Amino acid sequence: MKLRTLGRHVKEGFKNLARNSWMTVASVSAVTVTLLLVGVFATILLNLNDIGSQIEEDVEVRVFIDLTAEEAEQDDLRQQIEDIPQASTVEFQSKEDGLNRLIESLGDEGQVFESLRDENPLNDVFVVQTENPQDTIPVAKKIEEFQNVEKVEYAEETVERLFNVMDIARNVGLVLIAGLLFTAMFLIANTIRITIVARRKEIEIMKMVGATNWFIRWPFLIEGVLIGILGALIPIAVVIFGYDYLHTEITTRYPTLFIDVLPVYPFVLEVSALLILMGMIIGLWGSFTSIRKYLKV
Repeated sequence: MKLRTLGRHVKEGFKNLARNSWMTVASVSAVTVTLLLVGVFATILLNLNDIGSQIEEDVEVRVFIDLTAEEAEQDDLRQQIEDIPQASTVEFQSKEDGLNRLIESLGDEGQVFESLRDENPLNDVFVVQTENPQDTIPVAKKIEEFQNVEKVEYAEETVERLFNVMDIARNVGLVLIAGLLFTAMFLIANTIRITIVARRKEIEIMKMVGATNWFIRWPFLIEGVLIGILGALIPIAVVIFGYDYLHTEITTRYPTLFIDVLPVYPFVLEVSALLILMGMIIGLWGSFTSIRKYLKV
C-alpha cells in the first residue's frame, strides 16, 4: 500500500469518528469501561499468580528419618529420594539443627528445652523440594513407602487447597477477561455497523466504479483501531497511578509481609501495552466482522 493511500485511509477513519460523534463517544466509553475492568482483573490475576508461585515455591516435603537408622541407611535413603525425577533439592537437617531452631523460635521460653541437648528426642530430617510444586503430593506419597522413614509431612490438606484455589482463581479470571473482551468486540461491531449502514449507498457506488474490498474496508478498520486506542487511555492511566498508589501503601504499611506484590515497573508498562494491544485488536475485529456482509454487492 502506498503511503499516500494509507494517509487517505487514516484521514477517512478520523472523519468517520467525527461523522458519528455520539456513537463514537458511546463506543469509546464502552471500550473504556471494558478495558478498565480488564485492567483491574489482569492486575489482580497477575499478582495472584505471582503470589501463588511464591507460596508454591515454599512448599516442601519434610522426611523424618527413623531414630534407629544408621548413617549408611540415611545415605541410602537420601540416594533413593534424589533418584526421584521430580525431586529437585534434598537438604539434610540434623536433629541438633532442629532443636536449635525450636529454641530460637520460642525466644526466652525456649530456654526450657536446653536440657534436651544431651538426649535429643528429635529426628534427623531431609527437606525435599520439587521442580514443579504440583509434584509435591505424589513425591511425598512415594517417599512414605521407603524404608527408614518414620513419617512424612507436607501439610497435605493445605497444599491441596492452595493448588485448588489458585487453579480456580486463574480460570475464573481468564473467563471474566474473555467475556469482557467479547462484550467490547460486540459493542464496537455495532457502532461500526451503524456507520456502514449510513454509508451503504456510497459503498455500493465505490464497488461499481471498481474499488476493491480492501480499499473500502481500510477506513473502517482504522476507525475501529482508533476507538480501541482511545478507549484504552483512561484504563491505562488508572492502572499506572492506581497500582503505584496501592503498591506504595502495601509496602509502607506492611513491610514485613511474607509475600511480595509485583514491582510497579515494568509491571504497569506491560499491562498498559496489553491494554493498548487489546483495544486495537477488539476494535479491528469489531470493524472487520461488521463490514464483511456489506461488501457483498
